[in-house]
Amino acid sequence: MSENIDYPMTIAEKIFSKASGKTVKAGEFVLADIDRAMTHDITGPLAIDGFYEIMESKQEKKVWDSSKIVIIFDHQVPADSLNAAANHIKLRKFAQEQGILNYDVYEGICHQIMPEKGHVRPGDLVVGSDSHTCAYGAIGAFSTGIGSTDMAAVFATGKLWFKVPETIRFEVEGKLPKMVYSKDLILHLIGDVGVEGARYQAAEYAGSTIHNMSISERMTISNMAIEMGGKAGIIEADETTEAYLKERIPDYKFDPRWKPDEGATYTEVRKYDVSKLEPQVACPHNVDNVKPVSEVEGTKLNQIFVGSCTNGRFEDIEIVAKIMGDEPVAKGVRLLIIPASRTEYLKVLKAGYVEQFMEAGAIVEAPCCGPCMGGSFGLLGDGEVGLATSNRNFKGREGSPASFVYLSSPATAAASALTGEITDPRKI
Repeated sequence: MSENIDYPMTIAEKIFSKASGKTVKAGEFVLADIDRAMTHDITGPLAIDGFYEIMESKQEKKVWDSSKIVIIFDHQVPADSLNAAANHIKLRKFAQEQGILNYDVYEGICHQIMPEKGHVRPGDLVVGSDSHTCAYGAIGAFSTGIGSTDMAAVFATGKLWFKVPETIRFEVEGKLPKMVYSKDLILHLIGDVGVEGARYQAAEYAGSTIHNMSISERMTISNMAIEMGGKAGIIEADETTEAYLKERIPDYKFDPRWKPDEGATYTEVRKYDVSKLEPQVACPHNVDNVKPVSEVEGTKLNQIFVGSCTNGRFEDIEIVAKIMGDEPVAKGVRLLIIPASRTEYLKVLKAGYVEQFMEAGAIVEAPCCGPCMGGSFGLLGDGEVGLATSNRNFKGREGSPASFVYLSSPATAAASALTGEITDPRKI
């Protein structure tokens, strides 16, 4: 246990000090209070089973604090099998019995809903039974994915053991060139450090490039911290964060504490100048197999998927709409557009983009995870090649293990939709 003294701290160390009620530093083990817990339709049922096992000997089987738990249906929605339907019934029943807030099949992807509905604040310790829970670090929280068994323990106690992670800092400077976006940046970082480069570390993103990004762009960056092995991906809260939260939390008051101290200890500080960065593409079958788009141009495609918790927001879809204009989707290519939430879908609808995409020959689906986890719809068949704005391209991730998935920004996806092959958006 560390002495109760002041010393320069990272954001992660500050959050765990608050959550554990004592001054802690990286490497220590703490029992931490959870500020918010999230589960969804795939991982939730097992967490419920575990919760009732833990509570078996207790007369009152109630969660620790129903106001701090959120259940969201997003992976298999609407129910695409009898098993999925049974899981939905189970979750609805649990939510009703426990008084837990439940976002049903029409609302959207969990990692969009949590920040969008004001369930995350800077300085929070948030856990979700899904690996991309790290997305909420864009709000200045320490948010991380846990397993269903750990979530059962959180349901019962509101606490969880952690090893306070060390932090790797990414300082990014320069203005992103035309047709280069936050997705290209995070793919570049992952390609540079590798899939285990930040293993069990908090990735702390900073610098003028990050500071000038919208919350949507920051969510793309934080979302993929897990793809470099990170425990969390944190961006310091600032005036952009404050404005975003004040729209969603009427009584929100900005707390300036949640930023790193000068002189904080990092395992590594990596510096980047992005002024000459070109569009990036992650090639099969690993997210760190990243190449400039110029090296993979001409790769024939069967399907393009624009959506997911990484790049399914209005800003992402608008990029696609503006690049495509009134041009049709290339013959032989399936273009799937899936907004990340009902709120984002309505923005797309009101902007006239749904009609534009449908007339172009695309398919616009209701908000959900879609093909991203390979278990619902829009799957790739044997030998097919897909390009996606999502976060993973492992073998079999979006369908057949004999298919191939490339990852890109919405701009590269849009340009490729017009040509039927991977295309540099700067040429459109």
